[in-house]
Amino acid sequence: MKILLTGATGYIGKRLLPALVEQGHTVVCCVRDPERFAPPKSLRTNIEIVVLDLLKEDTLVNIPQDIDGAFYLVHSMSSEKNYEELEKQSAINFRKALEDTRVKHVVYLSGIVNEEKLSKHLASRKAVEMELAKGSYHLTTLRAGIIIGSGSASFEIIRDLVEKLPFMVTPKWLLTRCQPISVKDVILFLKNTLFNPKTYDQDFDIGGPDILTYREMLLIFSDVRNLKRRIYVVPVMTPRLSSYWLYFVTSTSYRLAVALVNSMKVEVICRNDDLNKILNIEPVGYEESLRRAFRRIESNEIISSWKDAMVSGNLDMNISDFINVPRYGCFIDQRRRKVKSRTETLNRIWSIGGTTGWYYGNWLWRFRGFIDKMVGGVGLRRGRTSLDSLNPGDTLDFWRVLYANKEEGRLLLFAEMKLPGEAWLEFRLEEEELVQTATFRPVGILGRLYWYAVNPFHGFIFTGMIDKITED
Repeated sequence: MKILLTGATGYIGKRLLPALVEQGHTVVCCVRDPERFAPPKSLRTNIEIVVLDLLKEDTLVNIPQDIDGAFYLVHSMSSEKNYEELEKQSAINFRKALEDTRVKHVVYLSGIVNEEKLSKHLASRKAVEMELAKGSYHLTTLRAGIIIGSGSASFEIIRDLVEKLPFMVTPKWLLTRCQPISVKDVILFLKNTLFNPKTYDQDFDIGGPDILTYREMLLIFSDVRNLKRRIYVVPVMTPRLSSYWLYFVTSTSYRLAVALVNSMKVEVICRNDDLNKILNIEPVGYEESLRRAFRRIESNEIISSWKDAMVSGNLDMNISDFINVPRYGCFIDQRRRKVKSRTETLNRIWSIGGTTGWYYGNWLWRFRGFIDKMVGGVGLRRGRTSLDSLNPGDTLDFWRVLYANKEEGRLLLFAEMKLPGEAWLEFRLEEEELVQTATFRPVGILGRLYWYAVNPFHGFIFTGMIDKITED
């Protein structure tokens, strides 16, 4: 069968893709920017790539007419103020585009929406479901609550809170109940639902066996990590204060923090386990979900991370727009060093950032990340998806990987911190020499003043960094 996969570069899409290929399907991967899509070589003979934007109807003609099924995995990260209208319009455009295909079954992954009063985020998910249901195909909606897995938003936010704070004074929404589910079980439900007639034209809630408050989830996490934590719930913390609390302590953006806080006031508990019986799936509990996630992390097998989609501000970034580094009107800091071991140098470059740090002046990098966080940027807390591999589209602290070719010896990063301009950082091995180039294209007088203000620190940081990368 030929399956259309929207959200192929997203957290769930990256994990569902190999599962569908393993089932013998040909998967048509929908991407807005092909430069940010780097599937494993083992999958490439079984996939097709189409470039489209669900908000641009003229691009939807790229959807093949001979698709048999489709997954709708597109969700806003609340980067736009009017994300509800954008999500609804995307669903309308998608539904209309499928009218010209032979598609039989569409599966949509949504959120649990059983309460009468929903947050804007969950109400938007329900509106999308209603639009998709108007199509001429069979629709099945799977509604999930908190998804737990290596790299998932929920897992990383819980991890940030528990591992950074020995005690917490928290808002009362931590007493809201939810029903978390392992990402591995979500993938099982998705792939086994497709083309199953017993699921047609219905919606199902999917969740694990445990119903827990967010406070209980934090405490169980601390037990798994052998950490002693105390949590005090107070009724006086407003939604705005709660959002700031999440934003400064965790790696989430402020707008996403607002959406999460509003959603966490609503109980997300499954109505029943009908789909478990239909598909004969028994989801694992919350504690086992955590242990699975840490096994993935310890073996460096994180397939996807929610942070890969997270950018600073409202930048709707296509890598192809930035991969050619400009020279005219730019400030350039370039340094060269002889390389004694090409292999060792490349390994250091490909391990840079995250827990490894930037090899020199790490406290200055952390301070710059703190300043970025204070002005609404992403800061350094995104880290990296994998410990030793980099692919185009990956996040790397407050950078985005534009180009990564280890064999060629070139790594190009684009800055997603808040800046009065645009910045690139490039590492390139030329025979026996490493060329490290920082490029800044200023915007206006403020951009030039910024460069002159930080330039003295560049001499300290960039010299130390290239020296450490190329040392014996």
